[in-house]
Amino acid sequence: MEFRLPFNPKPFTRKIELSQQLFLAGSCFTEQIGEKLLNQKFSVIQNPNGILFNPFSIADSIQSYIQQKIYEENELFYHNELWGSWDHHTRFSSIDKKICLQQINASHQLAHQRLTDANWLILTLGSAFAYQLADNRIVANCHKVPTDKFTKKLFSSNEIVDSLDKMIGALKSFNPGLNIIFTISPVRHLRDGFIENNRSKANLITAVAHLTEAFEHVHYFPAYELIIDDLRDYRFFAEDMVHPNYQATQYVWEKFVDCCLEDTTRLLMKEISIIMMARKHKPFNPGSEQHQAFLSNHLKKTLEIAQKAPYLNLAEEINYFSNS
Repeated sequence: MEFRLPFNPKPFTRKIELSQQLFLAGSCFTEQIGEKLLNQKFSVIQNPNGILFNPFSIADSIQSYIQQKIYEENELFYHNELWGSWDHHTRFSSIDKKICLQQINASHQLAHQRLTDANWLILTLGSAFAYQLADNRIVANCHKVPTDKFTKKLFSSNEIVDSLDKMIGALKSFNPGLNIIFTISPVRHLRDGFIENNRSKANLITAVAHLTEAFEHVHYFPAYELIIDDLRDYRFFAEDMVHPNYQATQYVWEKFVDCCLEDTTRLLMKEISIIMMARKHKPFNPGSEQHQAFLSNHLKKTLEIAQKAPYLNLAEEINYFSNS
């Protein structure tokens, strides 16, 4: 008997190569995949504004990188003895206004540079709900400000499409060769309510479907469906029953590799994984001949990879195997 219906996403016709530049933005699920890409030595920048959930804040952040926006002091607000920005995650907040601005603008400058050279932009949408101030401005993060200062709104798929469509148009002019991958976060926003969360995800899915049909260079990776429809079991969630656990994230990662990464890249990643595992090895007797042979063997492997793929930054691994 079959107790599960496995789902294998259709492979992309255009695929990611290890030599290419990746730019990631969006929900916390973005950072889980981003860390896995970094561990495989991909060139990655992720969430220059910090974690973002709603599509409007994500679109606005991308537009701000394109425009090289510089934030001024009058764009910050003060709450709980911290200076912060409505467009940024709390990790940019500071007791010092100048430090807050410095962090924000340094991150934006780097984001502009990296978006200029990026081959792939991966955006993870978390929720179609967004919070607005009295002037209807949508905030990226509420910064624990009392909820009576905001109006919460569920945005329609048409409103989401309109915002993301403008972003895609700006990106096409700014970086014509850029490919875009949308994903929907499988993290359920149950504080919105069970029914409300499903409506929210449905609006995001509908909006992204429209965009992938409208633009050849816009793609969809079904992270949401892999968790909700393929695994669909609470044993694949963390203790809060909301966030996917390590097993689930690893499962999605493996599907992402199969679906989105180029064949020679996948083969090279297997060699890199061996090096990265060896780098984490803690020797019982560092001075032993056995450990020195271990280091020498993996230094040789690392140098072979570096020669094969000179675009990789393996300096840390070469230094470790040379000097440990």
